[in-house]
Amino acid sequence: MTISVSQLEEARRALDAPLFADVAGDAAVSFEFFPPKTAKMEEALWEAMKTLEPLAPRFVSVTYGAGGSTRERTHATVARIQRETSMAAAAHLTCVEASKAEIDQVAEEYWAAGIRHIVALRGDPPVAGTKFAAHPDGYENAAALVAGLKKLHPFEISVAAYPECHPDSADAKADIDNLKRKLDAGANRAITQFFFSPEAYFRFRDRAAAAGITADIVPGILPVSNVAQTRKFAAMCGADIPDWMDRLFEGLDDHPAARQLVAATVAAEMCRRLYAGGVRGFHFYTLNRAELSFAICHLLGIRAQGQAREAAA
Repeated sequence: MTISVSQLEEARRALDAPLFADVAGDAAVSFEFFPPKTAKMEEALWEAMKTLEPLAPRFVSVTYGAGGSTRERTHATVARIQRETSMAAAAHLTCVEASKAEIDQVAEEYWAAGIRHIVALRGDPPVAGTKFAAHPDGYENAAALVAGLKKLHPFEISVAAYPECHPDSADAKADIDNLKRKLDAGANRAITQFFFSPEAYFRFRDRAAAAGITADIVPGILPVSNVAQTRKFAAMCGADIPDWMDRLFEGLDDHPAARQLVAATVAAEMCRRLYAGGVRGFHFYTLNRAELSFAICHLLGIRAQGQAREAAA
């Protein structure tokens, strides 16, 4: 068998620097959850919270359904996180189907509950496939929402970014311009939609820097174990799912444990490449499950606080 020079070079690199050997554990992480619909889902959510809490995330966020459909459940979940855990809770808030007065009231309720961090989003229309239409008395977009929230209280605010361009944006430049407006309105950072190519993130980060954006752009990581479900998510937000991912998960439908291992490996490798490119913050879309995100954090050198103290002793 003939071995090419490139194969030898690849082997040498692998021997010289194992993929996760030099990761210092210095990345900051955050986790995203959605409000539970049933008692069983609530139990699973809090089990996931308990598993991830020792990793000392920078914050954990809770999503807000289309048209405010989960308003009460979102509020109850973030309030409980704030009350019963050591983690800082961030509440999602959208512009969809609500007046400024209604949105401001929700924000005031969060502030009263001790919530100081809002993930401010335009939001998706309640009916999939329809165009977004601002409420006649509402905030017209996320930049206006950010400005409105800053007038109420000194919230910490995160906004969304789209490495592969939001479906409603005319082009990549318009997308970057919109992100800049949100940050200029007072947002502290951007969190990206999920993606599966490190190059997509790095190209986006370069375009943002060229446009004068200096705020942190945190990559959003979705560990994939269900490709069909991920395709549905991707269709709504313009993310590209590479063909190799279908091939990689083929034949694993009846092997959930193996599927989890493959999912963690794929996501962790991408995170390692992002880390090599200077990324020191990751936001994990957990889908209310802890194992994949916990495994990836472990590979990135992030340890539960008790374990970290024992190792240092």
